[in-house]
Amino acid sequence: MPRIRFRLNGAETVVDADSDRSLLDILRGQLGMTGSHFGCGANECGACNVMIGDRAVAACDTPLWAVADKDVITAEGLGNAEAPHPLQTAFIAEQALQCGYCVSGILISAAALLMQNANPTSADVRAALDRNLCRCGSHNRMVRAVLRAAAEMAAR
Repeated sequence: MPRIRFRLNGAETVVDADSDRSLLDILRGQLGMTGSHFGCGANECGACNVMIGDRAVAACDTPLWAVADKDVITAEGLGNAEAPHPLQTAFIAEQALQCGYCVSGILISAAALLMQNANPTSADVRAALDRNLCRCGSHNRMVRAVLRAAAEMAAR
């Protein structure tokens, strides 16, 4: 079985697994990173999004071999209770959470946007989140939360 090396949330990680297995399967089943959720399995809903470099990518259809020697950030890598990411605090402040199933993927998409564009417009945020499905209808609050986080990050 091949050994695949990559950086997961900043930590060097080595996985012995079939290199064609999905990154999502490895993250959830082998590495205990359950923040990314299985939604559709076809790169259509965004629930499984992770960041590879500075891009949001669906982990459900990304083979393990594709992350060799790359940086992978999951929702767990954005922040924690002691040091939350500004997106996490903004989502709470704007009440942009409902059931929460989609939120980890949306946070990742938003974090990738803010890495590429520190001062997004509402249209930029909507475009970045367009591939993330939320059945609870929280999109407007999510857009406000991303804009709030961007403003907070710019003020630092």
